Parts: sequence; C-alpha cells; structure tokens
Amino acid sequence: MSRHVEIMDTTLRDGEQTSGMSFSSSEKLTIAKLLINELKIDRIEVASARVSKGEFEAVKKITDWAKENKFLNKIEILTFLDNNISLEWLIRSGAIVQNLLTKGSLNHLTYQIKQTPKDYFKSVTKAVNEANNKGITTNIYLEDWSNGMRNSKDFVFEYLDVIKKLPVKRVLLPDTLGILSPDETYKYISIIVKKYPEMHFDFHSHNDYDLSVSNVIEGLKAGCHGLHLTVNGMGERAGNAPMASVAAVIRDFLPKIKINLKEKSLYKVSRLVSAFTGFRIPANKPIVGDNVFTQTAGIHADGDSKKNLYFNDLLPERFGRKRKYALGKTSGKANIKKNLQELGLTLNEENIKKVTNRIIELGDKKEKVTAEDLPYIISDVINSENFKNKVIIESYILNHKKGHKPSAEIELKINGKKFFEKGSGDGQFDAFINAIKKIYSHNKFILPELIDYSVTIPPGSNSDALCETIITWKNNDKEFVTRGLDSDQTVSAIKSTEKMLNIISN
Repeated sequence: MSRHVEIMDTTLRDGEQTSGMSFSSSEKLTIAKLLINELKIDRIEVASARVSKGEFEAVKKITDWAKENKFLNKIEILTFLDNNISLEWLIRSGAIVQNLLTKGSLNHLTYQIKQTPKDYFKSVTKAVNEANNKGITTNIYLEDWSNGMRNSKDFVFEYLDVIKKLPVKRVLLPDTLGILSPDETYKYISIIVKKYPEMHFDFHSHNDYDLSVSNVIEGLKAGCHGLHLTVNGMGERAGNAPMASVAAVIRDFLPKIKINLKEKSLYKVSRLVSAFTGFRIPANKPIVGDNVFTQTAGIHADGDSKKNLYFNDLLPERFGRKRKYALGKTSGKANIKKNLQELGLTLNEENIKKVTNRIIELGDKKEKVTAEDLPYIISDVINSENFKNKVIIESYILNHKKGHKPSAEIELKINGKKFFEKGSGDGQFDAFINAIKKIYSHNKFILPELIDYSVTIPPGSNSDALCETIITWKNNDKEFVTRGLDSDQTVSAIKSTEKMLNIISN
C-alpha cells in the first residue's frame, strides 16, 4: 500500500546556517510563499527564536501572511529549553508550532547540559505542557540522535518513553553531524518505528559524507513519516539533503511513497534562492544544475534523434526545463544540427561541416561556444550576408563621477540607420542598458529581460587579463545566453549585449 510522507523545508532556518549568508525579511517572505504556494511543501521551518530583531520581523511577516491564507499550522519555529523565553518570542511572532530543540544523546546531555536524564526529562515535560496550555503545537528535535543510537541507545529509548506520554505531535530525528551510513539509517529508524508505532518520526539528514540522499531513501524504507530538506541542499558544513534530488528519487525509485511536492517548480525556486543568497548552483548539480540536461558528445545527440537512445527517466520537462546540446570539440554534426533547429536555421551538409570544424577549432582553444554564437560562426566561415550584424554599437561614452549618477551616451546603428541616446543608472552598464532601452522604446520594441549576469577572469590572472561576461536573457518564455570578452568588464558586458541585440533582430 502507498503512504504519504510529509516534507518539511528548513531552508529558511537550517539552510540559513550556510556559512556567510542570511536572508532579508522580504526574501524570507518571498521564499515562504513559493515553498507553500508553488512547491506545495507541507511545512516550513522559518527561523530560530530569539536570534535577532530582524528575524522576528521576518517571522511576523510570514505568520501574518500565513494566517490570512490559512497556512499558519505549516509555519514552524525552532525553540529552546530556556524557561519559556523562546516560547514567548514565538507567541509574539504569531506562530503556533514550535520545534523544541532537546538532546538526543547521553554524550550531549552529560557534557553540554550537565544534567541527569531524570532532571532533564522533567524540564522537557514542563516546557511541553506549558506550550500546550498556551495553545502551541510541539514537535521535538532529538539533537545528535544518530550518535545517541550508536552510543547510548538505552537513553534514547528512555527519552522516547517520556515523550510518548506528552502532547507532542512529531519527533524529529536529526543526523546532526552527518555521520550515518545508509545501513545505519535503515537500522536505527526501523528499530524506533517498530518500537513506537503510534508516534510520528521525521528524519533530518546532513550531507557530510555526500550520503544524505542515500540516507533519505533508507529512512523512507525504514518507515519514517516525514523528511527535512533544503533548497539546493543548503545548510551548515556540507549542507542538508537537497530537495530536488530527493523529490526525483522518491518518484522514480519509491513508487509507494507519495509526497505533495510539485516537481515542475523545483528549478524556478532553486534559481530564486540562488539569486537571493549569491551562492551559485554547481553546473553539475543534479536536477537544478545548468549542465545536467545538456548532451555534450555528438553520439548522444545522434542517439536522441534515433528513438531517444540516451534518455532516462529524468526528463527535463518534469522540472520545467529543456534538453540542450553543447557545442564544443566533442559535439559533432548531430549537436550542431540540434542547435540549428532550435534557432530555426538551415544549412547544407557542406556548410555544416565547415561550421563543425570551426567549433572544434574553438574548443581546442578552450573557448566556450553557445547556440547564440552560431550565427556569428556561420557568417565567419561561409561569409553569408544573412548572418551579418544588423545592429552595431558604433560608439559609447561612459561617465562615472563621485557624487553623480553614472551616465552613458551611445551611438547605435540598426540596419544602417544611426540612433543617438543618453541614459543614466546605478552603474555604467545599467546606464548603457537604459540608453539602449530608450532607442528601442522609440521604435516600439521591447528588449529581453536580463535575468543573470556573470563575470569571470582566468584563475591566478592579473587585472590586465581578458574577462568574460556571460549574460542570460529572457525573451517571452525563452532564455538564451550571450558572452563578451574584453580586458574591461563593462566593455565585455557591452559586447555581450550587442550579440543579444543581433539575435533578437534576426
């Protein structure tokens, strides 16, 4: 029989413990809305009590929104055994669910809290009952539970015997230090689920050995009732179990497990959280990485055209994405044909061979080639008038003076006709873009939206080295990438923009 498993997202609490980052209150509210409305997450842990004034304001915004939309029971706050100080903080914030942090190993209890189990259980009982009397739902974390099961199993059982008599809705089992193997995860959760069949257990996995997804699978097989995940696997040290990977694994390998999570929104939420945090998603990260649905070898593209020989169950459309075919020295004619089809271009076999050879030559020089570079390569190798630049940035003057807003003056030639315009902005490139927008708005043409901007220089290089600016644009529902190279960062961005203007004019 199938069973439903709850997903609790802790990106806004445990994920925020990623070194060097924090969310603003408006970012927390935006992410909370996406997690519940878009991803259909069952519960979200949004903060630790008592952290800061800003954290309180963020939680208040979330609870106000959740109450208005009847989601308040989905919002959870980490609290502590601190004579009800964090409980009162939670109540003032408008939340109604606490995740009470307690000790799940005798080692932690003895050396950090320095209490006997008997005295500790009394304080937990008192805290839970007081919360219940105030109308607060309690879930209990057993911190360091994994070490507790390894080294002090009797203590864990003694504690659970106490908890089962209390008004506790869920017991949360964290592998706090990420020490568990898949075998241990299955063994320990199986023991607990069988010994306490009337209780609800969540599993909270960390990724220190890169085993979090494997441990989640074993935890589900062992019978856990809920999982704690984070967007992009964010979290302290090596992070937590990544939501996108876990969602895909459950659907494809555990068909009897049902979750509410909406796969198609995973990529959108992942990108937004990455933008807010400034932590880029590795290109090879499963499900949400830039390269994971990109075929590079030409033989793969050829196979995809012949009964999808290189497809697996991880179809990009499941996650709101599309398959791409990389261009480089290993891509071959099949990849190039796929990219030409995407751009709506047609070449004969002789010209495809010329383009292929040029791309191989660029690949040998370690140059990146995107689909949007194809028209320029075609123009270069077959001297076709059809792919000549229709838009040329003839000249520009960029000004940035202390105490004044950056400005730009540009001269643009479109299909042989010249246009002049001025613009100002928050930086030189922003001023340049605003001048471009003025020209195009006069011609009643809407420019694509700039959705990502990345600048790199060769590692270990100096300030005179070429820098590469890669810009991702969105035109209606289609995203495309352009790149520019120059020793000046702003100029490389301008070159990238000039490519964009030619792409949309073709």
